[in-house]
Order: sequence, then structure tokens, then C-alpha cells
Amino acid sequence: MATATATATATAAASPSTSSSFLLRRPLPPNPTAARCLAPPRCRAGLRTARQVAVSSVSPSPSPDVADEEAAAAPKLGKRVCVTAPVRVYHVPKAPDLDLRGMEGVVKQYVGVWKGKRITANRPFRVEFELKLDGQDKPVRFFAHLREDEFEFVRDE
Repeated sequence: MATATATATATAAASPSTSSSFLLRRPLPPNPTAARCLAPPRCRAGLRTARQVAVSSVSPSPSPDVADEEAAAAPKLGKRVCVTAPVRVYHVPKAPDLDLRGMEGVVKQYVGVWKGKRITANRPFRVEFELKLDGQDKPVRFFAHLREDEFEFVRDE
């Protein structure tokens, strides 16, 4: 009696696992050559053409408003500016906790547009400053990113 119960439990436990393994198997193809062929050559060529069309349809030229933005920022590059807002920077190793108000620098780059696309630069103008420190022969050069309302242009005389 104990052996009949043990075999019934064993077959009941084994039957769900064997039935699930049959469900997970894929049927074999009718001949072995069909299993090796992934796709006919003409289908592969069609995919290649579709990829080329998709890549060539993307226009590399920037939109007109982005081009206008770059054109508006271009005359400001290379100009001397004076910082009018209280801006503190902490990334200058020789002068930690530096206040830029009143310092003069040169606008080097406009970073609001990158590769023809507008990016969300909070402070799009990259300005180069030179700071003369006591005991140093050469001035310390560093960059800071500023908004347009944080500086004003200085006339070179």
C-alpha cells in the first residue's frame, strides 16, 4: 500500500514538469536545410535598403530658430565682459569660494547649441577669467559659465 502511494505521488510530481518541457520546445523543421537558412538573400537586401533610406531621410541641417540663436550669439564671442551679478564659484583650486562680481573676462564659447540642436544649458556663455594672486608669477586662468543677464559688455578703449 505504501509503494502504490509513493509511485502515484512520483508520477503526479513528474507529470507537470514533463508537460511544461514539451510546451517550451519548438517543433523541428521538416528538413535540416530549412533550419540553416535564416532568410532568403533578397529579404536581407531589402532590409539594407530600408536602413539606408531611414538614415538618409534625417536632415543634418539645423532648424531655422536654432540657426538664428547661433547667429545671435556669434557676435558676442571674443568680447570683453564684466560680471555684474553676485556669482560664486568653487572650482578654482588656488582661490576657493571666489566671487566673480566686478571681474572682467572674455566670452569664449556659446554652449546653448550643440551639434545643431538646442540643449538646456542654464548658463550658456563660457567666459575665461584670469586671476592674479599674490606670490604667483603667472595669473591663474579658469572658465565659468554665465547667463547673459549676469554680465555686461565692456568697451575696449
